[in-house]
Amino acid sequence: MSERSERTKVTAGARPTRRIRAVRTGSGLSVRLDVRAVLAGLLLLAVAVAAAVALVGSGDYPMTPSEVLSTLTGGGTPGQQFIVQELRLPRVLVGLLVGAAFGVAGAVFQTVSRNPLGSPDMLGFAQGSSVGALVAIVYFDSGPYGVAAGSVVGGVATGLAIFLLAWKRGIHGYRFVLVGIGAAAMLYAIVLYLLTKATIHEATRATTWMTGSLNGRDWDQVWPLAAVCAVLVPLVLRFGRPLRMLEMGDDAASALGVRVERVRIAALLAAVVLVAAGTAAAGPISFVALTAPQLARRLTRSPGPNLLPAALMGAALLVAADVASQGLFGADQLPVGVLTGILGGGYLVWLLFTERKAGRV
Repeated sequence: MSERSERTKVTAGARPTRRIRAVRTGSGLSVRLDVRAVLAGLLLLAVAVAAAVALVGSGDYPMTPSEVLSTLTGGGTPGQQFIVQELRLPRVLVGLLVGAAFGVAGAVFQTVSRNPLGSPDMLGFAQGSSVGALVAIVYFDSGPYGVAAGSVVGGVATGLAIFLLAWKRGIHGYRFVLVGIGAAAMLYAIVLYLLTKATIHEATRATTWMTGSLNGRDWDQVWPLAAVCAVLVPLVLRFGRPLRMLEMGDDAASALGVRVERVRIAALLAAVVLVAAGTAAAGPISFVALTAPQLARRLTRSPGPNLLPAALMGAALLVAADVASQGLFGADQLPVGVLTGILGGGYLVWLLFTERKAGRV
C-alpha cells in the first residue's frame, strides 16, 4: 500500500485548507482520507470510551477506572461483576447506542432539510413517539415493552405522515421543515390532552418517560436497540457521499448520477426508525440530535453530513451528560434528559444568534 498526500488549492486571501491524504491499495482502489476528520473521530471515540468507563464506575458503589476495566475483562470480585455486568453496563450501552442513533439521524435530517435546526427534536418525530408511548400508558396500561412498542409505532407513523404531507414531486427541505414544525405543535397538543385523561399514576409514569432517562436500563433495552443500530447505521453511512452531493442542490446531484429522491427517502426512513428506536429505549432525550451534527461539523471542519463523527459526538455527549448529572445531582436525582435540555437550549440560543449575525435567518 502506498500513500500520497495532497493539498487543495488555496485562493488568495483564504485561510489554508485541510490536508487530504489519498490511500491507494494494490488493487487500484483509492480512498481519500481527511486527516483532520480522522483525528477528530479518534478523539471523539476516546472521549466516548472514557465517559463510558467513568459512568460504569460512578454510583453508590464507586469504582476506579482500573477496577472497571479489570471487571470488564473478567476480573474483579463477584460483587463488582454483578454491579458492572447487570446494573451499570446496560445503562452505558443504551446511552452510547441512543446517542449514536440520534447523532446520525440528526445529521441526515439537517442535510436533507439544509437547515441546522432541522432535527427530530424540532420536526415532530420525538413528539410522535411520545404520543405513541402515552397511548400505550393511558389507554392500555402497558408495561415497558408495550410503551417501547407504542413509541416506535408513534414515531414511524409520524414520519410517514410528514413524508406524505410534505410530498410534492419529491420531498424538499423548506416544505419538509414547515410540515414538521406544524406536526410538532399538533402532536404536543395531543400529548397534553392525553395527560389530562390520565390518572395520577399514569401521568407520573408518562411524565417520567417523556423526560428522557437512562436510569434502570437493562439488557432488554440493549439488544433490540443494538440490532436496529447494527442494521441501519451502516446503511445510513453508505449514503454519506450522495448526501454530501445533495448539499449542492438536486440538479447538481442528479447530474453527478445521484438518484435524488431515492437517496433522500431511504436516508430519511432509516433516520426515522433510528430516532424511534432510540426514543423507545431511553425516552425523548432532547437536543442530542440537534447539537451532535453541528458540533461534529465544527470539530472536523469538513463539508457534508459528517455521519460517523456525528454518531461518535452523539454517543460522547449523551454518556458525558449522564456522568455529569450523576456527579452533580446523584445517581437518581436528575434524569439526563433534563441536563441535555438545559445545555441544548443554551446551544440553540447561541446557534440562532450566530445564524442571525451571518444573515441566514
